[in-house]
Amino acid sequence: MWKAMNLASSPKGTNPAMAAFPRSLSSMAASVGGLALFLVIASLLLVSYPIGSTVRGYFYGIDSSRQVDLLLLEGNQSSIDLHHDSNLDVVDEDSSLVLDFKGPISLGGVNNNSVNVIDSQSEFNLQESTTGTRKEGQINPKGGSVTLSVKEIDADKGSEENSSDAASADSKSGAKSDKSAVPSNASKTGSDDSGCDLYQGSWLYDSLGPLYTNNTCPVLTQMQNCQGNGRPDKEYENWRWKPSQCDLPRFDAKKFLELMRGKTIAFIGDSVARNQMESMLCLLWQVEAPKNRGNKKMQRYFFRSTSTMVVRIWSSWLVHQTSESIDFAPKGVVKLHLDAPDEHFMEFIPNFDVIVLSSGHWFAKQSVYVLNNEIVGGQLWWPDRSRPMKINNVEAFGISVETILTSIATHPNFTGLTILRTYSPDHYEGGAWNTGGSCTGKEKPLSPGELVENGFTEIMHKKQITGFDRAINKATNKSKLKLMDITESFGYRHDGHPGPYRSPDPNKLTKRRPDGKPPPQDCLHWCMPGPVDTWNELVLEIIRRDFEANQDPSI
Repeated sequence: MWKAMNLASSPKGTNPAMAAFPRSLSSMAASVGGLALFLVIASLLLVSYPIGSTVRGYFYGIDSSRQVDLLLLEGNQSSIDLHHDSNLDVVDEDSSLVLDFKGPISLGGVNNNSVNVIDSQSEFNLQESTTGTRKEGQINPKGGSVTLSVKEIDADKGSEENSSDAASADSKSGAKSDKSAVPSNASKTGSDDSGCDLYQGSWLYDSLGPLYTNNTCPVLTQMQNCQGNGRPDKEYENWRWKPSQCDLPRFDAKKFLELMRGKTIAFIGDSVARNQMESMLCLLWQVEAPKNRGNKKMQRYFFRSTSTMVVRIWSSWLVHQTSESIDFAPKGVVKLHLDAPDEHFMEFIPNFDVIVLSSGHWFAKQSVYVLNNEIVGGQLWWPDRSRPMKINNVEAFGISVETILTSIATHPNFTGLTILRTYSPDHYEGGAWNTGGSCTGKEKPLSPGELVENGFTEIMHKKQITGFDRAINKATNKSKLKLMDITESFGYRHDGHPGPYRSPDPNKLTKRRPDGKPPPQDCLHWCMPGPVDTWNELVLEIIRRDFEANQDPSI
């Protein structure tokens, strides 16, 4: 076609081939020059904006400069400066234990949804024990898998005396937490604060008060909006944790966002994980209102200034669960495969830079325990008493911790930081959550020496530490595992729960009835603002130490 066009336009008497030749040569030269220019420009663009980021940005609805790796369908992309997105799934699925808030809330952080009482463990008295050692593991690349056996569990029992219904027992056994030695491939807190234990210290009154209020955080779940629900005292907001050997800085939202520039932090677990994630959002919201990029599978908040994403994924037990029938366990009862991680969030693990895990309290709920495809125990379910149970709910919890941490620490595509927050103590005194347990009238932390031991909290904490240590020894990738050991320090904070102030209902009961029974109350979750904000101060300090320790000293 090109030659035919030149032939038709060539001057009369001129050799068409000779006329076409110089034009083709010049066109070829121009094409080669254009191609060279294109390659130079493309190379420069690829250096500045890697194609992987551009492709991810296309699929994730975020431009190529934001480096956010979450393979999800985009939900509401609008700003949530004043209202929470009602399309966001904030209600914990399949939960008869906890009712999260759902629907729009006002600027003052109030909505009118009804709130159900939480299901938790039985009476949780306070405990007194020596402060544990925080552990962190540097993982070496090898290769491995989660392998568990009932024999291994039996060997770990020792002299512990726990029933399968330990969650509902009022235990005052006085058992001390096992502060096991740090494994050889782990080290204590390093960087410029080497040797400072963040978890041994005391609660000090801080007249400066919290960094936000219930009126300045639009994503605060109503159940934790203690002031909005009419709690008359406020001093519980002013107590700050002070490590004995160093200072724990107040949360610096700008510093956190800068450290997490282009990164994603994910809070994975139960409703207490939601409690901590909302605390983080409230703290960050004081410097920047994020964009809601969540959907019904996952909550996601994007901070545009630093391309930081805060994620929350619901997972009751952190391990695989099914309701299908297995052996003599019928359909409908939840079966927990204790040796398999929850696949609903494991697929997203490579996209996260920091993971904060929370679990434990759902092991009080009815479930069947499966190990190596064999039913080995159950909680509030065991139809045939002639069959001996091989593990109870406490042991099942320890196995689940080992399973999820090992799965993360052996994931071939995860190189980030995993923080295991230890068991969060509740404070149902005088009974269980449904048998008259109460935390009403607690207005300040316990003083040293006032801490009462809680055998169940102690053993849950011990099993969690054991699972953590075993996971470190099985780790094969380049990620890191770190323990955020808050269990003992928060045993002192019986004042930090909503108690009877769980809803804005003006007619709610807040005092004991004439028969002496306390009103329905929440002594498991934490008021916001309140003690839970300390968890995110610790998260920021852990991230700071880890990131700064990994910086090139020549930079």
